[in-house]
Amino acid sequence: MGLRILVVDDALFMRNMLKDIFARAGYDVVGEAGNGAEAVERCWELRPDLVTMDIVMPLKSGIDALQEITARQPDVRVVMCSALGQESLVIEAVQAGAKDFIVKPFKEERVLEVVRRVCAPGH
Repeated sequence: MGLRILVVDDALFMRNMLKDIFARAGYDVVGEAGNGAEAVERCWELRPDLVTMDIVMPLKSGIDALQEITARQPDVRVVMCSALGQESLVIEAVQAGAKDFIVKPFKEERVLEVVRRVCAPGH
């Protein structure tokens, strides 16, 4: 498949859950980050095709990191991860350039459906 993914979440168990989903689907998780500031650095260093980004994180929010990443790397696709009840933040993230979002707790089929859709040619 060749899709290179960076997983960003301040909760280790959430990162591990996403990494397991992607590994089972044959995707290549090239790195992970635990906060928005680290996400920006890792994205610049690793050049992933797709970033899954938690919205609420320490040091730099997912939305701030999204804006910084897409300003420097406009071709990277960012999918936001949110908890239920964060609808206003999700709308703000999509307006800031996120391609889609997935809601926690993660459902494997929904995660993979979103990834396939945002990474489809022409999206």
